[in-house]
Amino acid sequence: MGGSIAGCAAALAAYRGGADEITVYERAAGHLADRGVGLAVHNSRYAELDSAGYLDADMPWVQLERRRWYVRDGSAAGPLGHEIGAMAFPFRTYNWGPLWRELRGRVPDSVAFRSGVAVEQVRTGGEEAEVDTAEGTERVDLVIGADGYRSVVRAAAFAGVRPAYAGYLAWRGAFPADRLADPELWAEEDCVYVVFPGGHAIVYRIPDGVGGHRVNWVLYTAPPPDLDLGLGLDLRLTAPTSLPPGGLTEALSSHLTYVCDELLPPYWGYLVRTTTPDELFLQPMYDYTAPRYTTGRVLLMGDAATVARPHTGAGAVKALQDATVLESAFATATTWPDALDTYDTDRTVAGAAMVDLGRRLGHSLVEETPPWRSMDQTALETWWKQADGGGAFGGRALRR
Repeated sequence: MGGSIAGCAAALAAYRGGADEITVYERAAGHLADRGVGLAVHNSRYAELDSAGYLDADMPWVQLERRRWYVRDGSAAGPLGHEIGAMAFPFRTYNWGPLWRELRGRVPDSVAFRSGVAVEQVRTGGEEAEVDTAEGTERVDLVIGADGYRSVVRAAAFAGVRPAYAGYLAWRGAFPADRLADPELWAEEDCVYVVFPGGHAIVYRIPDGVGGHRVNWVLYTAPPPDLDLGLGLDLRLTAPTSLPPGGLTEALSSHLTYVCDELLPPYWGYLVRTTTPDELFLQPMYDYTAPRYTTGRVLLMGDAATVARPHTGAGAVKALQDATVLESAFATATTWPDALDTYDTDRTVAGAAMVDLGRRLGHSLVEETPPWRSMDQTALETWWKQADGGGAFGGRALRR
């Protein structure tokens, strides 16, 4: 269930693990490759996933080397702001759409890929599961829930546990790099953290899929308590939601303008404001991890299983790692229960660790930010070691 990056990886895992018949249900009827936001993969995690056959050098990427930290500190600091420190940042960046297209192209033709077909309900019991769609009911050996943070499969498996709103938002945007002002001020190999009281922005380049680059950014901060989010719900009590490109309310747009003009250094504020409304969307931050990754004949992976705040730098990585473990479990087990237990034992622990890291980083980078302007390289490195909690940023290595 789900045909995005996690869903395509799940189909590959099932095929390579020996499944005879595989059907992918994707509720969106449009072309998923049109999505153009960025993601990053640590070089070490890339090497593991390349070895496992889920990433390779033919997938368009941009290599990053450094992470530079800037804070607004008066006009004397220049347009980029005052640089409080720099760290090694060995990450590859990808564009979600082209990466999905590459993974989709690797799904064998024998896999039935049903776009525009929504799964309405999943039932599990005994040695099979049932899947309801508008086309009817199908009985299957196993349902893999790879249908994202609003997962229908997760709701069927663990109805009483829902993602919890973290109390702040992520504005996201991406635009063609030829629109970037004074690109020589910002090296291609640099990832930029622009920090301010109560939040930060991350900026880096990603491939556009046709030989060029796009500028990708994410800005995290809590909205004022009295701001009407325009999401039509109480985030503390109901199911997760987001605002798609072009959907920002006037109040949210005004608050973003305030952050750009008053809290970011001029260059980075202008960069964010260069993004057009149809290139800009908003994601409330949530925490969630399923108590188990399997139950009955249902298995969860990707965001359907764990919603960790994106500060971890490992969302897509964890989904691909899930697929790697799933393939191995299928290929080595002799029974369905053995395969499911093997997968569950590994990935439930990994998911809980990523949620814990996301909370810790969110606390340090958004909820209780340090006095950025008074920090230097030594203070920054000390603070980061405490926030990162042992080097898990970018995703943990697969256990072998």
